[in-house]
Amino acid sequence: MGGPVGRSSTPGERARSRVRRGDRAGGAGRSASPHEKGGEGPGGVVGDDADRASGAPGAGPRSRREPGDGGGRSSAKGRRGGGGAGGATSRRAPKSPKRRVLRWSASVLAVLILGTGGAGCLYYEHLNDNIKKEDLTLGDKEMADHKANAAGQTPINILLIGSDARDSKANQKLGGAKETFGAPPLADVQMLLHISADRSNLSVISMPRDTMVKMPKCTAPDGKVFPAGQRDVQTNESLGRGGPGCTVATWYELTGIRIDHFMMIDFAGVVSMADAVGGVPVCVDANIHSRGADGKGSGLKLEKGTTYVKGEQALQWLRTRYGFEDNTDLGRAKAQHQYMNSMVRELRKGTKLTDPAKLMNLAEAATDALTVDKGLDTVKKLYDLAEEFKKVPTQRITMSTMPNVYGTGVNSGRVYPKAGDAEQLFRMVREDVPLDGKGSKRKKPVEEAKDASAPVAEIAVAVRNATATDGQGPASGRAREVSDQLKAAGFARTTVDANDVSGAARTTVLFPSAELEGDAQAVAKALGVPVSQVKKSTDVSGISLAVGADWREDGTYPVSKGTEKTPESAGALKGDDEKACMKVNPNYTW
Repeated sequence: MGGPVGRSSTPGERARSRVRRGDRAGGAGRSASPHEKGGEGPGGVVGDDADRASGAPGAGPRSRREPGDGGGRSSAKGRRGGGGAGGATSRRAPKSPKRRVLRWSASVLAVLILGTGGAGCLYYEHLNDNIKKEDLTLGDKEMADHKANAAGQTPINILLIGSDARDSKANQKLGGAKETFGAPPLADVQMLLHISADRSNLSVISMPRDTMVKMPKCTAPDGKVFPAGQRDVQTNESLGRGGPGCTVATWYELTGIRIDHFMMIDFAGVVSMADAVGGVPVCVDANIHSRGADGKGSGLKLEKGTTYVKGEQALQWLRTRYGFEDNTDLGRAKAQHQYMNSMVRELRKGTKLTDPAKLMNLAEAATDALTVDKGLDTVKKLYDLAEEFKKVPTQRITMSTMPNVYGTGVNSGRVYPKAGDAEQLFRMVREDVPLDGKGSKRKKPVEEAKDASAPVAEIAVAVRNATATDGQGPASGRAREVSDQLKAAGFARTTVDANDVSGAARTTVLFPSAELEGDAQAVAKALGVPVSQVKKSTDVSGISLAVGADWREDGTYPVSKGTEKTPESAGALKGDDEKACMKVNPNYTW
């Protein structure tokens, strides 16, 4: 599901046609020349071609074969007294709601991070037609609602997806790897953007494409059902299971973070956006050429220091793995963070926002490059969202990568969420805690559980060991040890379920019906497990506690509600860090 392919007329032709109709209908005066080329089709920012076939450590196996002010003037003729000469006057027509909406210039990344305003007033419908729309989630689990802050505000979470679809000539030319043409696309870039409820800060979490997860059940728009996975596979496979809505469902399954919207872009979209923006400054600490003797690499070639990249060179930067740091996807994520931060700073300088034609180019390219959920199906909705992001100061933007560890055995080189640290990062986003450490010093209200519907001694709880992953077997005795903790807290009817040892990334308390929700929350409260990890599920007949991979060690639950420090393993990067340079792998210098 990479979005529709080309149209019978170009964006410029359609825009000019609308301008002509406007001239006839309302005397619109002259029109600005629209952008001549927009995005050429579906999909995203991805890994270099060699990654697709090599299965090298850090990459993981492939899931398949490896316009001006231009307002028209109207004259009003009046007569003075008994019919003197009429004097012609002119006035500018008042701005309509659509005109206000069209004060938007966009890049798929800038609209997420910046949301800067711009011109463009004659082809609102044309821009709306550019946008491709799909369902927000294809999963069968309802996402939890946001909890409002004291002022009644709620955060916004958007999943940015880069697809490697080779479903158009432009994408095939840019992406290469002919053996993959026509195959299901992969979500090779996944970034969750969280804007705080009070709009004071923004946090980004990147998930490496080779993160091993169990896929949730997804139902494609055409009705095809993809059953829940029984084994861990790379997270980028989610896009091929019906579309971006399955990637959203996969994120929710792993993190428990509500996703409000998604935005997806492809190879051609990245190139068109980089051209429209006019270049983004990036930095390397040495000369780099991402092309080894074995042919691996994106082809990126830059001199030491700062270079403005645009077009295909920008795509190469975003795809480069071989040549950055340890040649893994983790280094690539850092390079993508640097690119996004630099784009924000460039656009906020305003140097590219004073030319109406450039602003129209941005709007044209952005809407043509995007595939979004149906909640963002118009320019007005995108504009409104962009205005929310615009409120966040650049210095309060924090980029991070999901804390992770390498797997072992057959999954050596792939990564898994790091127990404790990954959940800590997810919890901070769920609870709207800033990753930059600048949250309010006032004591946060304790998360309250509902009153139990029965005394704890009467609450039946089945505890199972869900600490296993494909990289690690279950930690010995975890169900028994946690069961003992519950009994010590008065839960006399606690038992151990030794039959189910399937893994879970997070410790979760499940309950089957509303009347048992209070009991389930009492169990979580007794163990120090966040109430947000108490879930309703039709897969259980009573209260079931799954001790997940985030609690492999004896002792109390490792993530306490009072902890508000971003794990060092998340590699946080501040949005105003203009001195950041990517470290070049010595084997890829020239």
